[in-house]
Amino acid sequence: MFTALRSSDTALPLDLVSAIQELKRELNAVVLAHYYQESEIQDVADYIGDSLGLSRQAASTDADVIVFAGVHFMAETAKILNPNKLVLLPDLEAGCSLADSCPPDQFAAFKAVHPDHLVISYVNCTAAIKAMSDIICTSSNAVQIVQQIPAEQPIIFAPDKNLGRYVMAQTGRDLLLWDGSCIVHETFSERKLIDLKVQHPEAEVVAHPECEPTILRHAHFVGSTTALLNYTQQSPKQAFIVATESGILHQMQKQAPGKTYIPAPPTQNCACNECPYMRLNTLEKLYTAMKERSPEITLPEEVRVAALKPMERMLEMSA
Repeated sequence: MFTALRSSDTALPLDLVSAIQELKRELNAVVLAHYYQESEIQDVADYIGDSLGLSRQAASTDADVIVFAGVHFMAETAKILNPNKLVLLPDLEAGCSLADSCPPDQFAAFKAVHPDHLVISYVNCTAAIKAMSDIICTSSNAVQIVQQIPAEQPIIFAPDKNLGRYVMAQTGRDLLLWDGSCIVHETFSERKLIDLKVQHPEAEVVAHPECEPTILRHAHFVGSTTALLNYTQQSPKQAFIVATESGILHQMQKQAPGKTYIPAPPTQNCACNECPYMRLNTLEKLYTAMKERSPEITLPEEVRVAALKPMERMLEMSA
């Protein structure tokens, strides 16, 4: 649930970055940003990370206010872990195609048909789906978590079918997959990727496991956003074709500026490898949210408590 009391006449300061830094001190606020945010937001954030890292930061912060520069399921996750803190999301329309692909009523019916199955849900889902889950995972720890489940225990894996397929390939487990996917990661063109590899034979392909199998089979390395960042930094290779949301290229260039990073091409001639929801957040909206203490993320307490349990299991199992 969202509470939005936004005015339309908030005056914007000339130096937004300095104003945001001042508001951080005034509110005792922390700005958490996903790697897929625009570069200006990444540069003003206190912590930049992927879903697992952001969850850990949200769980451990001593700030009074959490400003989540990401999408709404991420801000919900922060609220699940911090019921007494003010959690702000710069733009309420910053949703997630993957989370939207798993409606709670349909998932509840699906789960009811398979009552003997343990439910492991990817963190890219709504609080309502988390509340119906036994364990949450991220792309960083999904394989690790599934490997800890007894082999005889059947598992529902939701909502990302591509990540589920990847986990199945890595673990040898037979998972019952929900049919969901991310619009960014399923838009990459295998044909264009092959053409790009021919043009840049020196480049390695690195890919997020949310990509379709046709893309992953060309990858030299598959991993979470943070894992991709670390790999490109530590690899002796000097060029990489990157198959994930292109926001990560900003951090790659900052950490290893002498290397070349080429965004993997989408099927259409568009900026389809940019998440349209992530990019709804702007530096201006970040400032306004902090200035007005709104939009605030709120959750029904029964949903929050139910969703907290599988989140805590994830943090314990991936410690």
